[in-house]
Amino acid sequence: MSQGHDLALEGRVVAVAADRGHHFSKPTRERIILVEGHGVEGDAHAGPFVRHRYLARRRPRLPNLRQVHLIPSELFPSLLEAGFEVGAGDLGENVTTAGLGLERMPLGTLIELGPSAVVELTGLRTPCVLIDRFRAGLKRQVLSSAETGPPFKSGVLGVVRAGGTVVAGDSARVRLPSFSFRPLPAL
Repeated sequence: MSQGHDLALEGRVVAVAADRGHHFSKPTRERIILVEGHGVEGDAHAGPFVRHRYLARRRPRLPNLRQVHLIPSELFPSLLEAGFEVGAGDLGENVTTAGLGLERMPLGTLIELGPSAVVELTGLRTPCVLIDRFRAGLKRQVLSSAETGPPFKSGVLGVVRAGGTVVAGDSARVRLPSFSFRPLPAL
């Protein structure tokens, strides 16, 4: 049995967020528009080339594999148990989902959001020092201590393969890649 068979293939969008500025958290919105090959319209991380400030300073012509950040809402209760109140958009994600094991999806998974948008997963979001500036000690909580599964619990990153509007309540459907399971790399 492949590692992907225990994955949920349908969930939903809980919230959407975007921010024109490079701030750690993003305000939630009524809707976001995904633009093919670009990212979230009006978001600081959108564009064909890397927009992550650290990476962009060093290698500005790298392709942008971080156009969209998705995070599972199931992370929030476990963080609250550890004393960290975190909600949609707080960790900088554009799309908060429910019912999908995002961080366990293989590289190349397609996530269909709403009626037309499609995001291809490119990697795990690596938690950086900014997460501790947001809430001291939070980085330790999103590093996995499990020997199996993803090393981080701070969402996934992807590129927009088909554009469209995404709103809270939309469906989030998974299409697993046809090639063999390859875990998401850290980005």
